[in-house]
Amino acid sequence: MADIATRHEADGSRYVALLDDVVVGELVYRDTEEGRVFTHSEIVPEHQRQGYGTQMVRAGLDDTRAAGIRPIGQCPMVRNFLAEHPDYTRPLPR
Repeated sequence: MADIATRHEADGSRYVALLDDVVVGELVYRDTEEGRVFTHSEIVPEHQRQGYGTQMVRAGLDDTRAAGIRPIGQCPMVRNFLAEHPDYTRPLPR
């Protein structure tokens, strides 16, 4: 499995997964008073089941936690990741 790059596009309220500079996925969120609610995640069909979704979610959650924001999983991919990694449900201390 190749590693992807993940770019935060704050103006679009999303993270994008890039493989060789081509967008292969997105992780969409909205910020609320309670935290950053991840509402949708998707990897394009030809790149699914290769671990890219997990890499993208981990990168988005790492960035969110580093910013001191509580991550909230609404979409299934993020919700499942948070259930498997409960330490990710809290922001990092600042």
